[in-house]
Amino acid sequence: MTTTLGELAVRYGCTVQGDPDVPISRVGTLLNAAGEAISFLANPAYRKQLADTSAAAVILSPEDAAQCPVSCLITDNPYALYARVAADLNPSSEAPPGIDDSAVVGADTEIAAGVCISAQVCIGADVRLGQGVFIGPGCVVGDRCELGAGTRLNANVTLCADTRIGARGLLHAGAVLGADGFGIARDGDRWIKVPQLGGVRLGDDVEVGANTAIDRGAIEDTVIGDGVKLDNQVQVGHNVRIGEHTVIAGCVAIAGSATIGKRCMIGGAAAIVGHIELGDDVVVNAFTFVSHSLMHAGVYSGAMPVEQASRWRRNAAHLRHLDKLAKKVQLLEKKLAEIETAGSAGEKDKS
Repeated sequence: MTTTLGELAVRYGCTVQGDPDVPISRVGTLLNAAGEAISFLANPAYRKQLADTSAAAVILSPEDAAQCPVSCLITDNPYALYARVAADLNPSSEAPPGIDDSAVVGADTEIAAGVCISAQVCIGADVRLGQGVFIGPGCVVGDRCELGAGTRLNANVTLCADTRIGARGLLHAGAVLGADGFGIARDGDRWIKVPQLGGVRLGDDVEVGANTAIDRGAIEDTVIGDGVKLDNQVQVGHNVRIGEHTVIAGCVAIAGSATIGKRCMIGGAAAIVGHIELGDDVVVNAFTFVSHSLMHAGVYSGAMPVEQASRWRRNAAHLRHLDKLAKKVQLLEKKLAEIETAGSAGEKDKS
């Protein structure tokens, strides 16, 4: 697809600086873009590459426009505009509708117009597939699942029974939705399984990364709100609820029955214990262990930053004695308070 800078400006309501007739056909980095490629500047760390760019045009903010040596699109959110332009220039290939001969489709399944079911797909009974759904090779869709219009399952996605996905969902390879949650009960010296009777429910425009697992609810459903984006290898336990437009980076683990609010951002490898709540607009930095509810919007951290191993070992040794040190400080504070009280009483006696 080829367009012009001016056409992009009109389409997205931003300002052109330079030649609006510059042809644009692809995207590229500031360092390597050339020809009809458009690039972007969103991170100040790459500002030094702007002066030497060979891009046809650059998407950037008003404060960077004066330093741009080529034509540009000026916007308050360069990265978001780049995402839209890149999607325009690289549209998803439309798979032809139809059912591959090797696919298996269960009884009473409803298939809307434009659905593509690829090779080696297995679909259970009473499934509902909305208009334009794409199911990639090797996927398994269990009984009573529902997929909204435009939803796409890439290769080898597994949807266990009673999984419902809204419109325009995107599930990457290897994702598993609706497997049993980790429900077990102690019975003497052994554990017995607690039946997992709920399902999984995703809203519209949800993206689920490769090899991410979302467990079914124990009684009620596990619920993922509209616009949620989950990275690769995220674990979502049973009965978790995630609010609209929250984003969660790779390798995050969320234990059962945790509730996460709207517009939260969870950094990679963070861990969230079960039965706690995160309010709206909470940001959790990478590798943070969240052991209690965080109800107020803000940025939270809980990990020691990297440093030389010898220094880290010394600090770790000190941390082991932190409880003793805290008790000594309390005793010293108590003695100091007693001395101050005695001193004040003495001053009164003199007067």
